[in-house]
Amino acid sequence: MSTAVLRKKESIIGHDANGTVMTPQEFDQAEFEEGWRYELINGVLIVSPIPSEKEADPNDELGYWLRKYQEEHPKGKTLDKTLPERTIKTGKNRRRADRVIWAGLGRLPHKYETPTIVAEFVSKGKKNRERDYETKRDEYMKIRVKEYWIFDRFDRCMVVFSRQGNQIKKRVIGEKQVYKTPLLPGFVVNVARLLELADQWAEATDPITEE
Repeated sequence: MSTAVLRKKESIIGHDANGTVMTPQEFDQAEFEEGWRYELINGVLIVSPIPSEKEADPNDELGYWLRKYQEEHPKGKTLDKTLPERTIKTGKNRRRADRVIWAGLGRLPHKYETPTIVAEFVSKGKKNRERDYETKRDEYMKIRVKEYWIFDRFDRCMVVFSRQGNQIKKRVIGEKQVYKTPLLPGFVVNVARLLELADQWAEATDPITEE
C-alpha cells in the first residue's frame, strides 16, 4: 500500500494510484481518469475495473424502465432523477454505487445528496458479496438510504433492505417474482428480465468478457 498522500490536485489520478492514502476532502476535489471505479475506503483510495457487461446491461435496462416510468406513468413524477455509477458519501468513505435513485423530492437532488434508493449488481467473488450484502448495506442504512436493492445473478434473486425504526428489514424477491415499492408508486421491477440479460453475457464465448 502506498503511503504517499495526495495534497493537491496536480494531475489526473489513474489506476496506478490504487492504495494511496487520501482524506475525504482530497478525494472530493480530485480529478480521476475515466475507465475505472474509484472509492475511498477507510482513508485509502481503491481503484477497480468498471462493471462487466453482465452488470452494466441489466443496469442500463433498469435505468430505461425508470425513465419510461417517469415519462409515461401517471405517478411517474415521483421519480426525480436516476443515474448510473455515482459516488455516495457514507461518512468518511466514498462508495461507488451501480445506480442511485432520488424520489419524492420534487426537485433535482443536490450534489452528494443521499439517494432515496441505491441499487447494486453483485459481482463474482466472496469479497464482493460480503461488501454488497454487509458492508455497503450497513453504510447505506446508516446514511438513511430508504431502500437498498441488490440484484444477485448467482442466487437468482433481488434482495431489498430497508430501515424500519432501528431495525433493518430484509426482503427476498425470487427470480419469477416482481417487486413494487411505495417509494415509486406503480413502478414494477421484473427480476427475471434483469437476470436474463446477465445470463446472455455469461453465455458469451469471448474470453475478454468473461470473469
